[in-house]
Amino acid sequence: MIDRPLAVSCGDPAGIGPELLFRALGRREALGLPAFAVLCDPDFLQARADRMGVAVPMQRIDDWTKVETTFARALPVLPLKARFDDCPGEPLSAHATGIVESIDRGVAANLSGEAAALVTLPIAKAPLYEAGFAFPGHTEYLGALAERATGAQVQPVMMLAGPSLRAVPVTIHIPLSAVPGALTAELLEQTIRITERDLRVRFGLSRPRIAVSGLNPHAGESGMMGHEEIDLIAPVLHALRQDGLDIAGPLPADTMFHERARAGYDVAICMYHDQALIAAKALAFDETVNVTLGLPFIRTSPDHGTAFDIAGTGIAREDSFVAALIMAAEMAAGSAS
Repeated sequence: MIDRPLAVSCGDPAGIGPELLFRALGRREALGLPAFAVLCDPDFLQARADRMGVAVPMQRIDDWTKVETTFARALPVLPLKARFDDCPGEPLSAHATGIVESIDRGVAANLSGEAAALVTLPIAKAPLYEAGFAFPGHTEYLGALAERATGAQVQPVMMLAGPSLRAVPVTIHIPLSAVPGALTAELLEQTIRITERDLRVRFGLSRPRIAVSGLNPHAGESGMMGHEEIDLIAPVLHALRQDGLDIAGPLPADTMFHERARAGYDVAICMYHDQALIAAKALAFDETVNVTLGLPFIRTSPDHGTAFDIAGTGIAREDSFVAALIMAAEMAAGSAS
């Protein structure tokens, strides 16, 4: 149990975020969901519910202390200053201000202690970029907000956590051609240390077993297919083992994710985005959660995108959002599995 509610940022209003909210709310009692409030435009949410022909009780509230009592009977909504048009499947750069406001206020509620964790609904990067958003994605922006608020350096780490795999990419939202240059010994060490610490502190693993992939096919094949494993990855892993971390690797990525291999570790550290996310989403697309490690607050998110192609149709599945809510509450209670 947690003693504070979860904050949910609205995501892109042209996507499936509102539908996920509506469907999860309808299952709150059956699933025993933790209380949450969404930072959004209430009129927009009502318009989307009307468009879909669903009855969703909603209640505007003005502070976080009212979430718990409201949640039992309605969706608590903390209104934004920004307003949204209801245009499912049609992302607008004009919505960027409200999308960012929702994230900012969700982070502020966590840093102030009013909320126990932040669950973010999916955003699309293109309309944000058109409006001048200067960050590659959610993860990097949350890290910048944390740095601004605390004055301390923050290294956000993305982890995809599903029923049978936790996977962490060392480099995230950059072109594949830029990965070798971005992959440094310092970044690799920081990513592994942050992952190991948060698995202990927030997931209750006393000594996490860490498997680390290579960058190249066959983990470089002893230098025949690349030298990053020999020159960069292996020395970092050796030093971390000397510090007492339980680490295997560098391992060939193509043999890391079958069932027998996964039984031997608690988290897979991968060198780039798709190396981690393809495996995570292939194994459990609907149940996997995006978790940001290394922040001074808890953040989870569904592992999928905005799904503009099905927005407004009512067929979106809420499973990953529900899993994100449950994992956020478990992390806040210090009992995440």
